[in-house]
Amino acid sequence: MRTKPLCVLLLLLFSYTSFGQEIPLDSLSRKERIKIDPLTPSKAAFYSTVVPGLGQIYTRKYWKLPIIYGGLGIAGYYYFYQNGEMNKFRTAYKQRIRGDFSDQFTTKIRTNEQLIKGMEFHKEYRDLSVLWFVGIYVLNILDANVSAHLLQFNVDDALTLKPYVQPDFLGENPNVGLAFQIKF
Repeated sequence: MRTKPLCVLLLLLFSYTSFGQEIPLDSLSRKERIKIDPLTPSKAAFYSTVVPGLGQIYTRKYWKLPIIYGGLGIAGYYYFYQNGEMNKFRTAYKQRIRGDFSDQFTTKIRTNEQLIKGMEFHKEYRDLSVLWFVGIYVLNILDANVSAHLLQFNVDDALTLKPYVQPDFLGENPNVGLAFQIKF
């Protein structure tokens, strides 16, 4: 009868697992937690997708924010500028179709074909500014992802690549060789 409680007690004692060597995440700094977390690149990319530059803030690459917002701002500015110029040419063209020749281009542009060419010119550059905006936005996401990956890259002093000159003066033709040593 005594063996049953003793077996239960031994089973409880030996089924307990202890993790004494693990470092609690609370004791690490934010930078060390980011380096350990395998989801850091996907988090950074997600943050930059939601708000441009937020992934760079997450990885603490603050110096990239003016570049990102400068590029997005310039692309946005040129979109609105080119759209306004295109609308000016379109309005002048519509006025001339109605027979009203009192637009701002009366002294500069004589034919309707020139107005259409001007409208197409500004429309093309407006569309290019949209492509620039999307391109900068995508590069922002990729940069956040790659920067987060590089945070986890091992850059240890034991990892070196050194050139080594090895002279070989034996034999008929003396040679000098160049080798690279990699230490892990």
